[in-house]
Amino acid sequence: MNISIVIPVYNEDESLRELEAWIRKVMAANNFSYEIIMIDDGSTDASWEVINELRAANSHIKGVKFRRNYGKSAALKIGFAEAQGDVVITMDADLQDSPDEIPDLYKMITEGGLDLVSGWKKLRHDPLSKTIPSKFFNKVTRKISKIELHDFNCGLKAYKNEVVKNVDVYGERHRYIPLLAKWAGFKKIDEKIVQHYPRKYGITKFGLERYINGFLDLLTITFIGKFGKRPMHFFGFWGVLFSVGGFGILAFLTISKIIWQEYGIAERPLFYFGILMLIVGMQLFVTGFLAELTIRYSPQKDNYIIEDRI
Repeated sequence: MNISIVIPVYNEDESLRELEAWIRKVMAANNFSYEIIMIDDGSTDASWEVINELRAANSHIKGVKFRRNYGKSAALKIGFAEAQGDVVITMDADLQDSPDEIPDLYKMITEGGLDLVSGWKKLRHDPLSKTIPSKFFNKVTRKISKIELHDFNCGLKAYKNEVVKNVDVYGERHRYIPLLAKWAGFKKIDEKIVQHYPRKYGITKFGLERYINGFLDLLTITFIGKFGKRPMHFFGFWGVLFSVGGFGILAFLTISKIIWQEYGIAERPLFYFGILMLIVGMQLFVTGFLAELTIRYSPQKDNYIIEDRI
């Protein structure tokens, strides 16, 4: 199979028929073998009924329905697990991403030898409340991740199948899949300027809080990418540093009392600072040790309850 198209869906019943027809037209024009995987992320409208209707008319469609809303990352995770195509395309269900971009994205992966191609909505049809925070967010992400992409949050992306099978997506991590792919060893990453359309139906499902959550996830991913398999290297380093510093301070005060007969050491702020450094150092070291045990003996579980599947 050439292409798997993974589409997270949350209350987009008005756009799904038009989107499916657009995709089907592009696939037929390019003679692609394909599948469309629609993940209903706990929609409260008629999205699941529309997906069933589309499946009855198009056997290339698969559907998975969550019992409740888990978020875009959860939908992508399940979609990635289902995907069988050589190239996996992700896109939003709101008709703001153009299926006409799919052939070029496919060629960039198959002929260009890339692992991942991220869309870049250079000209965006969104309000300033989304575009200004997004520019700042992308700039910070570029700085921290060292990946030169202009639009990490673009829903339109293309991947080798091997990439999506080896990245762990949850929380708000869907916007950091390029960074997750890089940490997994897939470093051939590029971007493509894509057409962005104004929203035709409904309203946006994202608020400003996603940028705060996304920034926290960026810090988490950066830490896990460097120390996820060896947390003691981080906590142990700082634990030893604080412990040695605290021990040095207390040793200096002890020597001062013995040699110079200094009194009132317990009343000096430096004495309490030394004790604090020792305590913090020990706590950091124990944290690193417990983290090592956790990653080695704790199974990974996803508690996404699937209500229906077609």
